[in-house]
Amino acid sequence: MTVLDTADLFSPAMRRERVVDWQAPIPAAKAAFGMSGIEAMRAIRDGILPPPPMARLIGFQMRVVEEGRIVMELEPHESLENTIGLLHGATAAALLDTAMGCAISTMLPAGQGAVTLDLKLTYLRPLSVRSGKISAEGKIIKLGRQTSYTEGFVRDGAGNLAVHATATFSMIGGEAKTK
Repeated sequence: MTVLDTADLFSPAMRRERVVDWQAPIPAAKAAFGMSGIEAMRAIRDGILPPPPMARLIGFQMRVVEEGRIVMELEPHESLENTIGLLHGATAAALLDTAMGCAISTMLPAGQGAVTLDLKLTYLRPLSVRSGKISAEGKIIKLGRQTSYTEGFVRDGAGNLAVHATATFSMIGGEAKTK
């Protein structure tokens, strides 16, 4: 058995740094309070409202906003990798949780929201920095007064399905337009 020399792994040449800034979330939430969900999602997409801090931390952006459907995009970076050189599974989980929750929001009136009750992901292929631009799509399956159901997909830069998800959300606040 040999002893691994780890001194080089901690050398200054191997150090990376990433600075993340974000807007305070409470003032943004107050600014969005009078908007319907789809108005707020479009305002985030169009840069009228700041994205949530988590989006800035991971680096994803909202690209498509339609009734019942959201698409987020992420240019993967090594700060999201695990120790085997793949994107950590939590990256896809955060993308999908956000996309699916925002898809529900597109159908909600001002003052109503949704919070995640459960999230199930099936990882079909690994993602890495070499995967190219990653997209996460969230779609409503069933919008309800108390509980809503969604489905999500993460695809790599070539369009290959990498992660499939389903989630259940609890509705909070006003009344949903049931479908």
